[in-house]
Amino acid sequence: MGLIVAHIRAMYLQQQKLDLEYKIQLITQTRMGLSKSVDDLLQVGNDFDPESPTTKMLQQRQAKLKVLEQKLDQQMNQYKVRLDMIETELQSARQMRDKSIQEAFSYK
Repeated sequence: MGLIVAHIRAMYLQQQKLDLEYKIQLITQTRMGLSKSVDDLLQVGNDFDPESPTTKMLQQRQAKLKVLEQKLDQQMNQYKVRLDMIETELQSARQMRDKSIQEAFSYK
């Protein structure tokens, strides 16, 4: 019975791991897009007078994008911590499964 439980647990953890890796990938892609947007705003902002309303509006948008980028960084760090925890638990489940197999097929 322990073998089945360990195998099901390992499969469940593997699925969670894949889900977190996918979320990290999405955040990475989103951050790259945000970085490009911030760079574009910087380039456009250089064409205007520093005191113009357009420049101030662009600076506000740039600040909002940077805040969003920081939030994405925090979310990605949380996902990475959870991923490390799942990886550790997955190794434990695999060891438990291997131990169950070894006990089931050992001759006494």
